[in-house]
Amino acid sequence: MKVLKFGGTSLADWARFSQAADLVAAAAKAEPAAVVLSAPATVTNSLLEMLELALKGGDYHNVSARIETLFRKLYADATTCGLSTAQNSALENRLQNLINFWKNRVQGVAMLGECPETVTASVAICGEYLSAALMEQVMVARGFKALLLDPVKMFPAYGPTLDAMVDIEASRKNFAGPEIAAAEVIIMPGFGAKDRNGRPVTLGRNGSDYSAAVLAACLNAESCEIWTDVDGVFNADPNLVPDARMLPQLSYRETMEMSYFGAKVLHPKTISPIARYHIPCYIKNSKNPEAMGTKISDETDTSGLQVKAISNLDKQTMVNVSGPGMKGLVGMASRVFSAISRAGVSVSMITQSSSEYSICFCVASSSSDKVDQALQEEFELELHNGFLEPVEFRQNLSIVSLIGDNMRTRKGLAARFFKAMAQSGVNIIAIAQGASERSISVVIDQNMSSRAVIACHRVFFDVQQYLDVLLVGSGNIGTAMLEQIKKQKEMLRQQQITIRVCGIANSKKMLLDPAGIDLGSWRETLVNKGSSCDLNAMFAWVDEQQLLNPVLIDCTSSQAVADSYLDAMNAGLHVITPNKKANTREFAYYRALRETALRQRRQFLYETNVGAGLPVIDNLKKLIFAGDVLQRFKGILSGSLSFIFGKLDEGMTLSEATFIAREKCFTEPDPRDDLCGMDVARKVLILAREVGFEYELNDIEVESVLPEGFDASGSIEEFLKKLPQADAAIKARVESARNKNMVLRYVGEIDGSSCRVKIAEVSAEDPLFTVKNGENALAFYSLYYQPIPFVLRGYGAGNEVTAAGAFADLLRTLNWTRETIL
Repeated sequence: MKVLKFGGTSLADWARFSQAADLVAAAAKAEPAAVVLSAPATVTNSLLEMLELALKGGDYHNVSARIETLFRKLYADATTCGLSTAQNSALENRLQNLINFWKNRVQGVAMLGECPETVTASVAICGEYLSAALMEQVMVARGFKALLLDPVKMFPAYGPTLDAMVDIEASRKNFAGPEIAAAEVIIMPGFGAKDRNGRPVTLGRNGSDYSAAVLAACLNAESCEIWTDVDGVFNADPNLVPDARMLPQLSYRETMEMSYFGAKVLHPKTISPIARYHIPCYIKNSKNPEAMGTKISDETDTSGLQVKAISNLDKQTMVNVSGPGMKGLVGMASRVFSAISRAGVSVSMITQSSSEYSICFCVASSSSDKVDQALQEEFELELHNGFLEPVEFRQNLSIVSLIGDNMRTRKGLAARFFKAMAQSGVNIIAIAQGASERSISVVIDQNMSSRAVIACHRVFFDVQQYLDVLLVGSGNIGTAMLEQIKKQKEMLRQQQITIRVCGIANSKKMLLDPAGIDLGSWRETLVNKGSSCDLNAMFAWVDEQQLLNPVLIDCTSSQAVADSYLDAMNAGLHVITPNKKANTREFAYYRALRETALRQRRQFLYETNVGAGLPVIDNLKKLIFAGDVLQRFKGILSGSLSFIFGKLDEGMTLSEATFIAREKCFTEPDPRDDLCGMDVARKVLILAREVGFEYELNDIEVESVLPEGFDASGSIEEFLKKLPQADAAIKARVESARNKNMVLRYVGEIDGSSCRVKIAEVSAEDPLFTVKNGENALAFYSLYYQPIPFVLRGYGAGNEVTAAGAFADLLRTLNWTRETIL
C-alpha cells in the first residue's frame, strides 16, 4: 500500500483538487492506496482567525462567510466529475453540519470570552474534514471502494492539545479491521487526533504531514508520498538562493537535521514514524507529477555530496547564563535546562565555554520572555548574591547550519564554512557541532542570514563565480563596457563566471536591480524607472541586498565620484576606475585608498589610469615587487596627443588634428583637458607614486601644448573657434624639429629628482620616434632593464580600449577574498 498526502495549495480549487484525485486514482489502480488531506490553502488560518476575532469581541462573520463561499464553490465545481444526486446531497449535508458546528463554537467563544484549546482544536480541523469528504465522493464516483476514516477515532495521542504526538503502537491496533483490508482507497483528514478522553487535538505545525507518516506506519505502507507545489527538497531556501538545487536523495537523519534547523522540508516529528518503520518518503510536485522528487530513506547515498544542504533558522534569541557560580559546580547545566523544560520551551542550540564560566543556548524569540522568567525564578538566590551575572539576551539572531551525512571525518569542511562566512562579511557569534558530525551550526545576526546562506551555497555547491557590477558613468566608456559585458556574457558563463550589472548611474539618475539589469534596454529603463543618483544610497542598497561580490566601476571623470571611493570600499565594494582624479589627489588620500582597500580586503584597481588597455600598472608593480628599482622613465602617455602629434608629422595643423581626434572620441569632451598637459601630468604622478615618490600634482612640471599667452578661456565651442590661432606657433616648432631630422612628441619623464611633461624633439634613435596615431609607449629604465629599457607599446586611446582595460580589472576581482571587516 502507498500513502499519499496533499497540502493546501494542491486543494485550493477544483482544478488542482481534481489533479490530486487523478494521482490518487492512478496509485489505487496499481495497488490499494491511502490519502491524507489538508484543508484548502488559507482555510485553517481563517478558522483560527475567526476564533481570535470572537475572543476579542470582533466581527467574525465575514471570515466565516469567506470559508463557506470557498467550500460551496469547490463542491459546486466538483459536480462536473459525475457525482450523483445522492452524493451531492451528502456533501451539502456534511458542509452545512460543519458550518453549523464551527458557528456554534465561535458563538460560544464570543459569549464566554474564552476559548479552551479543545475548542480551538475541534474548529481548526474542520477544513481537513471537508476536503476528505469531497475526496471520498470523487473516488466513489470513479468506481473505487473508498473508506473514510476519522483520525479523532483512529489516532490516540498525548501531549499538548495543539501540538500532540500520536501513540503509534496504540493506533496500529485500530487498523486491523476487515473493512480496511477491503478498501481500495482509504481517505483520512490530516492534522487531527484524540486525547485520552476522546476529545479532538491537533498535531501542530505540518500536522497533516505527520498524519500521513503515522498512517503509513499503521498500514505498514511501502511508501509515503508528500505532494507539494515544489519539485522536491532543495539544498537551500530557493527564496534566498535562486539557483538552489533539488536533492534527489536524503537520509532520515539528514532530513531531521534540516527540518530542525529551519528548512521547510518535513517537521522532525513527521520523520520519526517513517524512519522507525523504514518507510521511504517521497517529496513530489503535484503540478509536475513526472518529476523525480526527493527520496528520503535509509538507502546508501549515491550522490557523492559531502554537504547536502544549508539551512537557516531565523527569529532566534541567544541566552547567556554566566558567572563565577557556574565554574566547577555540578548540576548547574541541569538546573538551567530543567527550568527551560518546565517553561515548555524548546532549545534550538547549545554551546558552552571550556572554562565552564558560561552556557549559551538559543531559543525562538517568541519564547524569550518565558525563558527569562524561568531562569529568574530558578536562580533568584544566585543572582541576588552575585554568583551569577545578570542573564543576557541577544535578540534578532539566526542559526545557519551545514548538513550532510558525508561530513563525518571529512577534513576542511568547517574551515571552508567559516571562511565563507568571513568572505561575505558575516560575524560568527557562537558555534556548535554535534558528535555525529552531520551538522555544523553558527549563530549570526539575522540581517546577515541571507548573505551567509548565499555565500555558503556558492562555496559548497556552485561552480559559478559571480560579479555584481555597479557602473557609474554611462557615457562613451561606460556604454562601451556595458556592450562588452553583454557580448561576453555567454562565453564567460561557460567559464563559470556570471556578471550581473546590478546598478547603472549617470549624473542625474541611477537604476538598481539585484537580479541584474537587462543590458538590451538599459537606456530606456534608466530614463523611465531610474531614481535620483545618490552614491551613498547606492552603497546602502548594496549592503541591504547583501550582494556578495559587488564592484563599483567609475567610468566618469568626476571628482565627486572619485571622492566616494573610501565610502565604497568601507561599504564592501571593490573599486575599478579609469578616472585618474582619486590617484592624483593629495598624497594622504592616495595612501588612505590603499590602507582602506587592505583593511577591508577589497581591491582598488586602476590599470586604465595609465596606458588605457596596456598593462602598465600591473607590470610596474611586479617589477618593484621583484626588487627592481626605477632609475628613469620616458613615455608617451596620451593616446589623444599621440594621435594629434602624429597628424602634425603629416602636415596637419594643431586645430585640424584636434578636431579629428575629438570626433573619434580620442580626446576628453573638452579638448583643453588634453592640450593643457594636465592629463599626462596626472599619469606621470601616478607612475611616480607607484614607484615610491611622495609627490603632489603641483610637483609636476607641466608644459602646455597650447602656446604661451594663448587665451583658452570660454566655453568649449568658444575655445574651438579660437584654436586655429595657435596653429602658427605649433607649426613653427614642427618645422624646426623636422630641420633637425626629428619629430615632436608630447612626453612624460621621471628621473631621480623630478617629474615633467613637455613637448620634446625626438630623434630616430629614440623608441618614441615612431609612436603616433593614438599609440602609447612607455620606456622604463631600471636596475634590471638598461641600457635597453623595458618598453610597453600599444593603443592608449578609444572607448573600447579603455573599457576593455577596465573589464580586465573586473575579472581580476574574482579570486579576491574578504576575510575581515574592521
